[in-house]
Amino acid sequence: MQKSTSNLIILISVFFFWGFVAASNDILIPVFKEKLNLEQWQSQMISFAFYVAYTIGSLIYVLLSKANGGDILNKIGYKNGIALGLVISACGTLLFYPAAQLTSFPLMISGLFIVGLGFSLQQTAANPLVITIGDSKKGAQRLSLAGGVNNFGTTIGPLLVSYAIFGSLGEGVKLESIEAVKIPYLILGAAFILAAIIFKMSSLPNKIEHAEEIASTANTERKSALKYPQLVLGMIAIFLYVGVEVSTASNLPEFMKQHLNLGTNHVAPYVSLFWASLMIGRWTGSVGAFNLKAGAQKILQFFMPYLAFGVFLLVNKIANHDLTPFYLYVFVIVAMVIGDMLSKGNPARQLLLFSVMGILALLIGIFADGMVSVYAFISVGLFCSTLWPCIFTLAIAGLGKFTNQGSSFLIMMIMGGGFISLLQGWLAGNNLLGIQFSYFVGVCCFAYLAFYGWKAAAILKSQGIDYDSTNETNH
Repeated sequence: MQKSTSNLIILISVFFFWGFVAASNDILIPVFKEKLNLEQWQSQMISFAFYVAYTIGSLIYVLLSKANGGDILNKIGYKNGIALGLVISACGTLLFYPAAQLTSFPLMISGLFIVGLGFSLQQTAANPLVITIGDSKKGAQRLSLAGGVNNFGTTIGPLLVSYAIFGSLGEGVKLESIEAVKIPYLILGAAFILAAIIFKMSSLPNKIEHAEEIASTANTERKSALKYPQLVLGMIAIFLYVGVEVSTASNLPEFMKQHLNLGTNHVAPYVSLFWASLMIGRWTGSVGAFNLKAGAQKILQFFMPYLAFGVFLLVNKIANHDLTPFYLYVFVIVAMVIGDMLSKGNPARQLLLFSVMGILALLIGIFADGMVSVYAFISVGLFCSTLWPCIFTLAIAGLGKFTNQGSSFLIMMIMGGGFISLLQGWLAGNNLLGIQFSYFVGVCCFAYLAFYGWKAAAILKSQGIDYDSTNETNH
């Protein structure tokens, strides 16, 4: 195995961890809500603590870099930064033991917060490394591969954590004690430590060279990343995008409990399908990153999403889950494929189209009921799948020497996953909107994202950047 290949395999392992833990939170939410008698908004503090940690971690990183007179990663090294982030996350998992022993919800979300702090540092270091450890022209392809690994983690995470907590791959097993959560997270902490050792001993580089991008001629006089409207509006878009993605999934178990009378131990396959939908969409979107003939590209645009869906079915088959309810989802995937084709590789157009489709999916879920609503809400994952690279591409386009600064501001906005899920959880109370109508929060999020897709295209054209003429894309 070539050195560059082995380095890439080691590096993308952290992408798996990010997805595994993020999606597994959706299993913890109903477990703690049920055992600790929490209100729905209180249970959403799990998402809130985890995603706000990204913002706090980014702020700490910026402040420490400023205090030290330079970027911290350039001093401690990128490889060392990832290893340190893994150790920080491992420390967070240790809190699950006393949290379970003492049945302490504050202690448990404190542990998740520390895990998120570690992830924030890992993300800051890992993304640029993925681009630079090989041929720079294939950096986007490597990021697509890393994203696919991340989504594999989100797909199997809920299933493995559910099995570890409930002690069965089958259904119908009830949780006897909250202490069942401590062992899975101690094992996860051990995996973090092992990964940290592997990173420390690996041949991954500690230093990377940044090629300075040249800003468009219309923007050379700007003095800060925040002077670019595409970035400022994009920061709001990232906040709302992560928010609608996380809140849709994290409130799904409560919806299924109230409307289908399904217990906590039955919802893992459905949560898994939501995150698998992100994998389905990203595998489809990554086809455009390769230099393929038009015919081959169209074939792969249909083949890749169903290959990803096959991975989901295989995992659930191994887990002895009944696959019958999921077969109809093949028809829902067609809508996403059509949207991907209509976007023609333009991130602004895809953001607009997928946001409109996300609104339609949520409205169907709100005004229908039963399994129709469940699959409508799950399909939001399909339409969220490529929005991160679309927003990121548009937001940092034309920033030139301010690109890294703009990227750090965007990472801070991941906190939307905590705030929006907390807002929806609060509105889901029976004395307010109720769980089903609380999904109007997501409709509002998608409405802004559709606006940003339209507005960003106009802003960038005024700066001399036109994705239809350059055919640029970042997914």
